[in-house]
Amino acid sequence: MRPTLEVSALSVQRGDARILDALSWKVEAGQHWVILGSNGSGKTSLLSVLSGYLSPTYGEISVLGQRFGETDWRSLRTRIGLVSSSVRQLIPESEPGLLSVISGKYAMIDFWGRVTPEDHAAASRILHRIEAGHLAERPWRVLSQGERQRILIGRALMAKPKILILDEPCAGLDPVAREHFLAFLQRLGTQRAAPTLLFVTHHVEEIMPVFTHALLLRGGRAIASGPKAGILLSGNLSEVFGATVILQKQRNRYSLQVRSETAQVL
Repeated sequence: MRPTLEVSALSVQRGDARILDALSWKVEAGQHWVILGSNGSGKTSLLSVLSGYLSPTYGEISVLGQRFGETDWRSLRTRIGLVSSSVRQLIPESEPGLLSVISGKYAMIDFWGRVTPEDHAAASRILHRIEAGHLAERPWRVLSQGERQRILIGRALMAKPKILILDEPCAGLDPVAREHFLAFLQRLGTQRAAPTLLFVTHHVEEIMPVFTHALLLRGGRAIASGPKAGILLSGNLSEVFGATVILQKQRNRYSLQVRSETAQVL
């Protein structure tokens, strides 16, 4: 089988700045990946390249068997679901949850078309799948941050994507809402029809058991990638964050302790 996604020697340069530096990475069917790195590591640029919003300077990209430069990336983009703050900020305040989900089928913000019975039924099924059936008629302005993230995932699923990119989806969530949302992602990722999940974060605490692999970025370069058991190590993460850190794991969840200079001296 062809890889779900593959990049080889991918580089993005703007002026003197090397944003991505000879990055190679492969995602196979059935894998769910976490992409971990600090601010400026290249995470957002990588997502922009994969979704066709940023052109690479060098390298090769293949998504769902289609090579960049040999296919219409605008068409391929409809098979890649994206949940990000850039979308969240554009949803109309008065739009009910069901309509927001339906709009994902047409890649449209502020949906103005006629809702067909087929679209209504499909969106209702998705709302129940994402455990948000009670939000169908609730307007965007009264939804909590966690509820909004679920609606955005439903919106992305409406287009039946093969890949679902979650760009820091826990940003802005309080600790309780974050845990509820992460538990929801765990259930979503284990469903039989789940798309490949690419979860972008700064925080190891957000890495749920459903994620099978990890890509670690620093300065536009891949520090390490592969099955998470061999990648999520204190040494690798110290290199990613440019500080001495200790990774701990308990009950299939991770936490990170930063060793201060004082503690090292003592």
